[in-house]
Amino acid sequence: MAAAASSPRARYREQTRAEIKKIALAQLAEGGASAVALTRIAKEAGLTGPALYRYFASRDDLLHSLVRDAYDDVAAAIGRAAADLPDSPAAGLHRLAGAYLDWATAEPHRYLLIQGNPIPGYAAPSDTVRRARACMGPFVKIFAAGRPTDAVQPVVDEMTAWVRQDETAAEWLHEYAGLTPDDPNAGCALAGPILAWSHLHGTVSLEVSGQYTGMGHHARTLLTAQMTTLATAFGLT
Repeated sequence: MAAAASSPRARYREQTRAEIKKIALAQLAEGGASAVALTRIAKEAGLTGPALYRYFASRDDLLHSLVRDAYDDVAAAIGRAAADLPDSPAAGLHRLAGAYLDWATAEPHRYLLIQGNPIPGYAAPSDTVRRARACMGPFVKIFAAGRPTDAVQPVVDEMTAWVRQDETAAEWLHEYAGLTPDDPNAGCALAGPILAWSHLHGTVSLEVSGQYTGMGHHARTLLTAQMTTLATAFGLT
């Protein structure tokens, strides 16, 4: 299998797929997902229309690949930030949130592809849930050390019930925090990331789409305040 994967034909195929995705990303940056057009991509890549379909079966198939790549890149960026976290969980939370903001503002077209408005008729691949959870996985570990206050306890209670009923949620919890659904901190470990993601998505999407323009503040300042409030709500120091 390894020999076949490294054959000249296999390498050419991967190089061509990479070139097609590079052109698609340029179109994405120019006009959003609706601007991704296979006919234009084929022409720029020097392929006929039918030849392009040997690499991607449809526009949705191409978008699936771009979506997967984007999620994997976010996860990698957050993973790098998580590789050298400070001892303080609160400081770690700020570092992870900053990594998310940095990636999104550096790759706004890719961020909007996975978190922006859906494309009419397009359904993201089912494995994006797993990839999205990989992005938030390092947050699970941080909040596993939390001591939730009354303000967030209702969310913790809901997450406690959820992780006891949902096998994939239990797997997420165990993979990133080493906890089981019956652990006293199980609900806290998941409630924190859910709330963090809500803050992140709200602030980052408004920043990336230009909604904060002219409002007199920076997205990073707002996000720092939100993460500080969240850390306090979960007793992170």
